[in-house]
Amino acid sequence: MSTVSLKTAAGKDAGSVELDTDVFGIQPNVPVMHQVVTAQLAARRSGTQSTKTRAEVRGGGKKPFKQKGTGNARQGSIRAPHFSGGGVALGPKPRKYDQKTPKKMIKLALRSALSDRAAEGKVVVIDEWGFTTPKTKDAKAALSALGISGKALVVVDLENDTNVVRSFLNLPEVQLIEVNELNAYDILCNDYVIFSQATLPGTSVTAAVPAPKKAAAKKAAAPKAAAPKTAGLVDAAVADTTVADTASATADLPPRAAAATADGSAPEGFEIKGNADSGLYHVPGSAFYNRTVAEFWFATAEDAEAAGFQLPPSQRTAADSADGDKD
Repeated sequence: MSTVSLKTAAGKDAGSVELDTDVFGIQPNVPVMHQVVTAQLAARRSGTQSTKTRAEVRGGGKKPFKQKGTGNARQGSIRAPHFSGGGVALGPKPRKYDQKTPKKMIKLALRSALSDRAAEGKVVVIDEWGFTTPKTKDAKAALSALGISGKALVVVDLENDTNVVRSFLNLPEVQLIEVNELNAYDILCNDYVIFSQATLPGTSVTAAVPAPKKAAAKKAAAPKAAAPKTAGLVDAAVADTTVADTASATADLPPRAAAATADGSAPEGFEIKGNADSGLYHVPGSAFYNRTVAEFWFATAEDAEAAGFQLPPSQRTAADSADGDKD
């Protein structure tokens, strides 16, 4: 787990926080983020554009001139598409632009975006905002004390952060989002992501900075801070992924296979990845090797094929054609 400093609203250190590796420490999957963001933007489109066909345009019920004898091409209606004021041929009609996106891809895109911001050092965690009354001046002072410049995404809990929401609402460079609505697009649109202990997903305070000697008595008398809540959407994403990973790790291993390690690295002597969902195995240097999460590891391709795994179809075709050329 990576560690970040826990800040106060005044910009002072209040301890340290360990960020969950499953949420903030994965390798960002750029293609998945692109697909999820594209689908999210497509879902925003209203799709209400509409043009009238020749059947919907007013008028044109009478034949403009007789069929023969005029020297003109025969016409049946002045509302045909080639007439001025006529209908539109093959024009747009109301439609939905929604795309079906798997839930696992949405969760992976969210964790990839958070990991990208964490890798850049732009995830900020504060103990609490402490706004007793809504005041934009206090919100600007807090951002300045935290050293945040540019666009910032402030994650809030609407039930308990009413003063926080009203304080940041008038700042154009700040976007407010509820913890359960956190998504990859809004994270990527902002430079910084600011959490409080109550909204930070899957982490806890691991170390505390000693209080000054003068304030030691007051600190001891003060009630202990409640354990931070976890964010529902992100924790659900991590929980689903963790359960799946644990189930695959504890399942019966195929013959001559090794289980995946806790950090996802290859066991010693095992470099071939086996994917249980697709039934395929990937060798080092192949196109899908770095983009595949391995449930099982094999030492040789023969071991993988003996366990029922196969090469991807594209590589399998290339290998078969190569064998045919040798023959």
